[in-house]
Amino acid sequence: MLGLPSQVTACLFDLDGVLTQTALVHNAAWKQTFDSFLESWAARHGTPFVPFDSGFDYHQYVDGRQRADGVRTFLASRGITLPEGTHDDGPDRETVNGVGNRKNVLVLQKIKEGAVQVYPGSVEYLKAVKAAGLRRVVVSASANCRDVLTAAGIADLLEARVDGLVARELGLPGKPAPDTFLYGAKLLDLAPENCAVFEDALAGVAAGRAGGFGIVIGVDRVGQAEALRENGADIVVTDLSELLPQ
Repeated sequence: MLGLPSQVTACLFDLDGVLTQTALVHNAAWKQTFDSFLESWAARHGTPFVPFDSGFDYHQYVDGRQRADGVRTFLASRGITLPEGTHDDGPDRETVNGVGNRKNVLVLQKIKEGAVQVYPGSVEYLKAVKAAGLRRVVVSASANCRDVLTAAGIADLLEARVDGLVARELGLPGKPAPDTFLYGAKLLDLAPENCAVFEDALAGVAAGRAGGFGIVIGVDRVGQAEALRENGADIVVTDLSELLPQ
């Protein structure tokens, strides 16, 4: 049913890049944030300025990860280590949390400007999943998940939300660790093998594989189908509408 194994009775959806087109918003905000930081860092340390790559760097180090994890992982790839700081650090602080909060200011601005758009095929699939009686949870690294769902007009299609705020409150490690997806299954009182994971990020499909879920569906929006399979996707589609009956 709907491209899922017979034992699957619930769907765990990533948000950015799977249900909504906010991955583009996040990517642009990360590039603006990191380029500003890297340019300043290079000038102060007498090193060449190498801009953030919206292709490789974004998908390898940032996409699908919690905000602080993305900052930490990308900067480590450039040999840069910053103090952690705290969640309340201002966007001008040169800490992991400060850089992450600088990026979040840009994302919130773009959301308010109406930058959130859905993938029509995903909305169609969500409605079909609901009509079929399958359970539905959104599992996102974003701390802005609630605002994005509301702005996109799809909050009523989902039963529960496991996002960056929930993960922080409960101390759940982010993707590629499976913990947020496992918590989504726990909310429904279901075993992982009875849940399908839908992800567009390499870290996300890796989390799905690590959690032993019934099926991990990779959603290829940027031409990385093979990488999604290598990291844990059982099947790869370019749009969720491909899983609907033809």
